[in-house]
Amino acid sequence: MDENKKEMWALVELFGHNRIAGRVSEAEIGAGSLIRVDVPQIGERAPLTKYYNVKSIYGITPVDEETALRMAKDLRPEPVSEFSLTRELDRMRRLSSGSAEDDGDDGPDFG
Repeated sequence: MDENKKEMWALVELFGHNRIAGRVSEAEIGAGSLIRVDVPQIGERAPLTKYYNVKSIYGITPVDEETALRMAKDLRPEPVSEFSLTRELDRMRRLSSGSAEDDGDDGPDFG
């Protein structure tokens, strides 16, 4: 890591067995210091940026750009999608009334 720029390509391991790979840098938001991970566009998947509190990080492993991009592709990070509580409640009502078939997805509808 260049100590002046404080940026690097890396695998970031987070508590909760989560991992993300991309371009890592420092960010200041409000009064706190965060780690910023930029995952570039990979194929059809749009680029995304995530910020993490340093206390949620288990480890950071510096890697070269090619390795980080391969890891990002394999880890398949996804951007946050909108959750509609109204849409989910409507789906649950339809299922409980028998007016709609179960789509086989037991989780909430995030998109």
